[in-house]
Amino acid sequence: MLLRAHAAIWLNPGTGGTLSRPLISSVRRASTAVGLLLVAVIAPSPMALARGREPQMRVLLLENNQVSLLSDGAQPLRVQGLPGGERQPQRLQLSLQGTRLRATVDGQSMLLAPSTLVTVQNDDSRGIWLGSRRYRGVLRISGRGGNLRVVNSLGVETYLDSVVGSEMPHRWPLAALQAQAVAARTYALKQRGRGGAWDVKATVASQVYRGVESETPSTRKAVASTRSLVLVHGGRLIDAVFHSSSGGVTEASGMVWRRQFPYLVSVPDHDQHSPVHRWEQWFDPAGLRQRLPETGGLQAVEVLSRSSSGRVRQARVRGPGGSLVLSGSELRKRLGLKSTLVDFEMVTGRQRPSLEFPVRRVNATASGGSRIDRITASVARQRGGRPPLLAAPPPLLVSKTSVRRWSAGGLQLLVKGQGYGHGVGMSQWGAHGLAEQGADFRSILHHYYRGAEVIPYRPHHDPSLALKPPTKPLWRDMPISPFGTVSLSSAKPFQ
Repeated sequence: MLLRAHAAIWLNPGTGGTLSRPLISSVRRASTAVGLLLVAVIAPSPMALARGREPQMRVLLLENNQVSLLSDGAQPLRVQGLPGGERQPQRLQLSLQGTRLRATVDGQSMLLAPSTLVTVQNDDSRGIWLGSRRYRGVLRISGRGGNLRVVNSLGVETYLDSVVGSEMPHRWPLAALQAQAVAARTYALKQRGRGGAWDVKATVASQVYRGVESETPSTRKAVASTRSLVLVHGGRLIDAVFHSSSGGVTEASGMVWRRQFPYLVSVPDHDQHSPVHRWEQWFDPAGLRQRLPETGGLQAVEVLSRSSSGRVRQARVRGPGGSLVLSGSELRKRLGLKSTLVDFEMVTGRQRPSLEFPVRRVNATASGGSRIDRITASVARQRGGRPPLLAAPPPLLVSKTSVRRWSAGGLQLLVKGQGYGHGVGMSQWGAHGLAEQGADFRSILHHYYRGAEVIPYRPHHDPSLALKPPTKPLWRDMPISPFGTVSLSSAKPFQ
């Protein structure tokens, strides 16, 4: 009766079919009641909905011909994909032997087809040992191209707990860690669903992810306090790229890659205290011949063009065997330079000065294990005081339009440079400098990603934004605790 009444009203909305008005009113009330009942029965609880919507990341951890996994303590592994159903060993070893996959389960060996997918997880909050590191979530191991591929599947927030500690020293100011968390979350979610068996790599090819050991209370706090917040520009997740240190001024994306994004423009940096703000690198004739085999070494360098920030865009190198024109990125790769914000000089060995650049010491050591810790440890100790942080210095390089040439016979190449990395997007040392000046994470992000909004992630951000999202994050169980003094509506980038 109810369905027939609905059909009559839908078919003849103007007349209401053959039903009288009192009956129509009663049908509508009954329909509303049924609808509310169905919603109550079918709809999941808000907490379940929040958990269910947290995006999952697939992180490529390893490609090798053998893999060793171990449980941590009394909690066994839960392994699927082996003969006999699920197994619960303490140790699992996998190796490719020709066209067969060998699995050793607590000392018991068996042969499997190379196409076998082995899934490993456990209920231990300490994670699963893979080699010398532990990982949370699920590990999926499969054979591909003569190697075993290990992909870690886990929630994006758990993934970020480690990424923030892998990318930044955990002792840095909370605002810097929060800015890193939002940028890393945006970058990760932008990479999801692009095809293939994984979304991101665990290395600098994507962003560094080193497992449980890189999680600390401060990195977890940075992730939790920014939970689900991402950077959006023009209705889409941005390419939230970042680097270690710009050397005083960041680079526009179009000067490094093919596309110029409106939010990735060149801005003054606040990284003067970085140990790689200025540096020098020496090359002897033998090393130059090895790096430039086409020219048989180096006799002259000619910088053909620079970007507006002073970075080398194109250069010609000359040697006994001819000349070669390289882009700034190619030259950086050939010589292993820290950046392309460089100047060149040919000098004799006796002329090698001992340069000391003033650098303020910061609390970053190799023991922390982050990428910046390792970069810092690789730079020679430098004395100095504390330069002012509020004024970004101009690049200490030659004019943008000038062309410089040096000739040498058996001379050494001296490269004087600034910064570390491609220079596009957020400077991590600059974020540290701004945080020490009192900037909150939103101000830091607005400075490096011009015009981008910091808002909660929505599923339709993948790949574009359809509706204006609410002010409440989508996969939270608790409200956000406010950090900093700048609101979303009033925040302005530092100049």
